Amino acid sequence: MIAITGATGQLGRLVIDQLLQKIPASQLVALVRNPAKAEDLHARGLQVRQADYTQPSALEAALKGVDKLLLISSSEVGQRLAQHRNVINAAKNAGIKLLAYTSVLNAEHSLLELAQEHRETEQLIKAADIPFVLLRNGWYSENYTAAIPSALQFKALIGSAGEGKISSAARIDYAAAAAEVLVRDNQAGKIYELAGDQAYTLAEFAAELSKQTGEQIPYNNLPIAEYKAVLQSAGLPEVFAELLASSDGSAAQGALFDNSHQLSQLIGRATTPLSASIAAALTGAPNAAH
Repeated sequence: MIAITGATGQLGRLVIDQLLQKIPASQLVALVRNPAKAEDLHARGLQVRQADYTQPSALEAALKGVDKLLLISSSEVGQRLAQHRNVINAAKNAGIKLLAYTSVLNAEHSLLELAQEHRETEQLIKAADIPFVLLRNGWYSENYTAAIPSALQFKALIGSAGEGKISSAARIDYAAAAAEVLVRDNQAGKIYELAGDQAYTLAEFAAELSKQTGEQIPYNNLPIAEYKAVLQSAGLPEVFAELLASSDGSAAQGALFDNSHQLSQLIGRATTPLSASIAAALTGAPNAAH
């Protein structure tokens, strides 16, 4: 039995889609905070169990009979460590045979502010003495394609990444990697640094966007504080504006670059090219495996 936390989230649903191509639904458990949002997963044959990162006793009950667990990192930045600790403790008590965790690229040395909670979670996992595998995910291409509507509206793409190269991949690529690891044998102790095959600067992103739309969309590089202020004025909460702006600043120093190609090697195909991610965003279609 394989269980997936955050199963109704964007990554969780894609992981389940990928797993269903490899194993029967009867071997999958969807762990969700709100079972009402998972009726479609139940209809597909999955077991749906209520499991909240903040409720340790419910987590332990939800993990009964589970062999492998994918812990998809919490989306609640600043509260992740305590929530992850609950899941890790429940997994240990439930006798999980393999815990896979979605960490961040080069977690041990990353300049990204959000890497700290991932580093601390990795330390908790290792200290728990559970067989584990770390999926250190790089940046999602969707993190940048989400900015396309505003870039088209204001005729410019803005950011603070300078000339930093970004080795992003589509969310579907990371989902395929998670599914592959979960069905493989002998994964305990492995650490995967996962990133896209193709690295680009935000100026190159803007050039590709211009090419596909026929619009002239330049890239305007801003100081981090100024970029954060623009994001907040657009309606983003301060914590997320700070996260995006500081991440761009770290990208300028190489924090989002990787050329090991471990992701494409793991999934057995090239990662989704930037051009395809931009095209998918412009048409409103999800990125598809190719």
